[in-house]
Amino acid sequence: MNSGQVAQVLEAIAGLLEFKDENPFKIRAYRNAAKAIESLTVDLEQLCRDKKLSEIPGIGKAIEEKVTQLVCTGTLDYYEELRKEIPEGVVAMCAIPSFGPKKARVVWKELGITTIDALRQACLEDKLSSLKGFGEKTQKKILEGIAFHEKNSGQYLLSDAMPVARKLIAYLEETKTVHRVSIAGSLRRWKEVVKDIDLLASSDQPAKVMEAFVKAPGVASVIGQGDTKTSIRLASGMQVDLRVVTEAQFPYALVYFTGSKEHNIAIRGAAQKKGLKVNEYGIYEGSKLLECSNEPGFYKILGLPCVPPEMRENTGELDYNATSQLIGPKSLKGVFHTHSTWSDGTAAIEDMAEKARSMGLKYMGLSDHSKAAAYANGLDEARLQKQMGEIDRLNKKWSDFRILKGLECDILPNGDLDLSPEILGKLDFVIGSVHSRFDMPEAEMTERVCKAIANEHFDILGHATGRLLLSRDGYKIDLGRVLEAAKKHGKIVELNAYPNRLDLDWIHCRRAKEMGVMLSINPDAHSTSDLENIEYGVATARRAWLEEKDVLNTRGVEEALAILNG
Repeated sequence: MNSGQVAQVLEAIAGLLEFKDENPFKIRAYRNAAKAIESLTVDLEQLCRDKKLSEIPGIGKAIEEKVTQLVCTGTLDYYEELRKEIPEGVVAMCAIPSFGPKKARVVWKELGITTIDALRQACLEDKLSSLKGFGEKTQKKILEGIAFHEKNSGQYLLSDAMPVARKLIAYLEETKTVHRVSIAGSLRRWKEVVKDIDLLASSDQPAKVMEAFVKAPGVASVIGQGDTKTSIRLASGMQVDLRVVTEAQFPYALVYFTGSKEHNIAIRGAAQKKGLKVNEYGIYEGSKLLECSNEPGFYKILGLPCVPPEMRENTGELDYNATSQLIGPKSLKGVFHTHSTWSDGTAAIEDMAEKARSMGLKYMGLSDHSKAAAYANGLDEARLQKQMGEIDRLNKKWSDFRILKGLECDILPNGDLDLSPEILGKLDFVIGSVHSRFDMPEAEMTERVCKAIANEHFDILGHATGRLLLSRDGYKIDLGRVLEAAKKHGKIVELNAYPNRLDLDWIHCRRAKEMGVMLSINPDAHSTSDLENIEYGVATARRAWLEEKDVLNTRGVEEALAILNG
């Protein structure tokens, strides 16, 4: 078995263990191992022979033994035993939002339901209401969950696709027959979710490039192979398409295959006004090819600004002022919205701060949960006061870095903030977030959030819609009114950079910019590695045309605090 096929088996084991309600850490271990093996750049079989697989981060001794059996024999006893216990269709039902393994077990054992289609039919025929813990509302939620699942099936988070694409790019760059290679498609435009990965390469020997591509680490199967296009499937189920063109065609093809479709239509319209024709192979004046070597050259021929890939959605970008200071990867000087082991984070405050400092940041706003979030070990007034003392102690360590005292304070159903005004007044900043009663009617939810925004101790609105990409829709809320409230009271709205959220979305971030509402790109970090989420937040901000002046944490610490306290 190759690395892609092995990863596929490990991911399947994780799903089966989840159904059996096994230890979450055990489930996560198999998922982490699957990702580690899928992204290997060295020979898996050799690692198994040398007994060095456990040296790879994310792979322990127990999993090393199972992988070695898989690689050497093509089968794994442990996996086969699990498969005998649970029908494949029952495990698939666990992916339905608001359903999960426990409910899947009940409908399987009690009603013999083993497929999503059978589950849908049972809900429509009111067969679940007789089961303990099920009722009319539950059936309605399950039907909504099935519809959501089917709508989003076959899509992947940006954060799942981008690392995979980068590893494939690095692999192809090592191939001697490749001249240039790039990510293309919606992934290059940093869309929140993608259906597949598009890659583009230039070469004089396309057949050899394709030959190398189908042997890339992580490939589970080859969908189709040709000289100009080859498609593979990874263990995760994700499809990767590689197109190969000549070196001369590369800049034209890169623009075309990056898209979007609507942007390409606008490009063709601009070319026609100049009497030119554009396709994926070139820009032509009659039959004459107008040559360029890169994307800036492509746009220059058409008399257009070189539009950043993130902005290519046909929302006016052809009139974009290229001299604008569009936010970039190094624009942020600090971050807000981080968690530690004081609530539901996995790292100590000091470790979080050291990680932020190692990233070149100058400050980190700590914001553990408030007491209403009991599930997250939220802080009451006494613990928050104690945490402030800990922050004071830690801040003596550095002369070039500062931890800011904050809180992610629950916005209660009546619009009040969770902790007392006295303790909130001692903090550097307060993030207000909704974590409960997502089913409130739109008018009530909007009033709830707007009331919180008007609170004198409220500074930043956290994840404004509560959405979890590919898992659940956001709660119903009038974002127009919310942004108006933020503007009226001079409050900040968060662009939550956690890859499952990216909330506000880029469309509403752009609307906030146009209204004069300042945003803050926050990682919502629950671990040291989560601090790197800001990459996805910055990309989303670029999709929204945000400049440094639009974002709070492009400022130094004193200026940012002055804005928050203004």
